[in-house]
Amino acid sequence: MQDTSLTAATPESTPQSERRLRGFAAMSPEKKKEIASMGGRAAHACGRAHQFSSEEARAAGKKRHQRKDGPSA
Repeated sequence: MQDTSLTAATPESTPQSERRLRGFAAMSPEKKKEIASMGGRAAHACGRAHQFSSEEARAAGKKRHQRKDGPSA
């Protein structure tokens, strides 16, 4: 009977020349920013993006600064 178990490829078994970055990891920062910008514009265009009013932003900041541990950096 044949062994059908799958083994994970390790860096030792895969030559570096065969491993390539894929997806967003292979893109330049400018290209990633362009894609994110298009998504933001699309969300605002269809009304799914939230825009804080001054009052909402003030309330959120006030809540955050009332926590015992203080704001995190």
